[in-house]
Amino acid sequence: MPILLAAVAASCGTDIPRDSRPAQHPVSITPDYTDLVIPCNIAPLNFRIDTVADEYVTHVYSRKNPDGIKVKGRTVDIDVRKWHSLLTETVGDTVFTDIYIRHDGGWTRFPSIHNVVADSIDPYISYRLIEPSYITFETMAICQRHLEDFNEDEIFNSQILSSEKQGQCMNCHSYQDYNRGGNMQLHLRVNHPGTFISHNGSLMKLDLKTPSTVSSGVYPSWHPTDPLIAYSVNTTSQSFHSNMENRVEVQDAESDLILLDVEGRKISVIANEPDELETFPYWHPDGESLWYVSASVPHMSAEEMNQYQALNYKDFKYDIYRRHFDRASRTFSAPDTIYKASDLGKSATLPRPSPDGRYLLFTQGEFGTFHIWHKDADLYLLDLKDGEVRPLDILNSPDVESYHSWSSNGRWIIFSSRRDDGSYTRLYIAYFDRNGNAAKPFILPQKCPAHNATRMKSYNVPEFMALPVEISKRQLINTIKPEASNVTLQ
Repeated sequence: MPILLAAVAASCGTDIPRDSRPAQHPVSITPDYTDLVIPCNIAPLNFRIDTVADEYVTHVYSRKNPDGIKVKGRTVDIDVRKWHSLLTETVGDTVFTDIYIRHDGGWTRFPSIHNVVADSIDPYISYRLIEPSYITFETMAICQRHLEDFNEDEIFNSQILSSEKQGQCMNCHSYQDYNRGGNMQLHLRVNHPGTFISHNGSLMKLDLKTPSTVSSGVYPSWHPTDPLIAYSVNTTSQSFHSNMENRVEVQDAESDLILLDVEGRKISVIANEPDELETFPYWHPDGESLWYVSASVPHMSAEEMNQYQALNYKDFKYDIYRRHFDRASRTFSAPDTIYKASDLGKSATLPRPSPDGRYLLFTQGEFGTFHIWHKDADLYLLDLKDGEVRPLDILNSPDVESYHSWSSNGRWIIFSSRRDDGSYTRLYIAYFDRNGNAAKPFILPQKCPAHNATRMKSYNVPEFMALPVEISKRQLINTIKPEASNVTLQ
């Protein structure tokens, strides 16, 4: 490869330094975009060279396009159009990055960075931006990002209809079939409370709380094809620890599962066993089963449970269950136990079947279900064909790995992690092959390489989308401001 580069530089008269000595160690760049598998339609992986020098030249190229892209400067800002052209012709092969630095009058060439170009990724993601605090929600936004470039748009933010005295919390944005049909929902709390739903071009705001349910809908999952949303309903509290690694513990005193018929505006109970805390439902991609987690607990009132949890919170271990769904009658079977984490002294949450139904991705920690605050939380994979359970070590870090989503083709995983500084959750993307193996994860690309580190916001609940949300803020305001419509309990 060095001979080829010398020939290119000599014949084409480029800015690649002609005389350079090879470095004996790899280059350090931030973010760490080295030895990756990347989507063929991802935005440029812009980075900053960590080594201090007088001058910098970066050459990004492939075997088919040895001339490639050349960038001067310590911050490598790659042209979007040229980058996509290079990746399109390199699918299944490798993009190389050579970095040259000039120091004390001479040029040094670092060993090439190799990144393999693979399948495409869904072009959009959405997430909530929020401070990593416990009670503050006055400044938050649900945003969508175009992964093929750096454009980020707000779907909605809490300040549009809020004031200092009347805050508005938004959470749990969710889509049917990766938003291909424009069907979405999000929750609003405190000011103008209710559940906003867009379905088949119709906008509505519903109050999902009934006298017989413990709360309105909390954690949602759209049925892949039918006008149905499964929710958990939760009575939640927080505990705080002053001298422990995990400072916050979020607990459910009560939690059940309900099903919303969007068109009929009716809800029915899926599961509400008094000695179980059922939560985090998620539909199988074929729509014929619902997966969730539940912890077995002593039967007591919510007030008694709150007191009990304060002293025994480490005893709450969640297991993974599945209920088969009859679409004709809209009824569920008795639960099947899929993974008994509690038998191992562990607790599982956020079960997500892969689009092909072969694997189940989930988060596991020592106890509880709200693992975003648990530093021991890691991503695990269950092979539904042979029952093997293993940690995805290449994705995990010494800090929190929590919320995760599959791309629609099953080749990519996006997840939230606090590996960078222990405080802010940021988004990481990783390739997942057909044999159940993940590749090294990389942080969400940004136009400015320092953006992820300097943006004082946590990225919350990342979800892939095939199409962006097209609902305007004016449409949202006109739907959110009126009182929510009631639903009936079947």
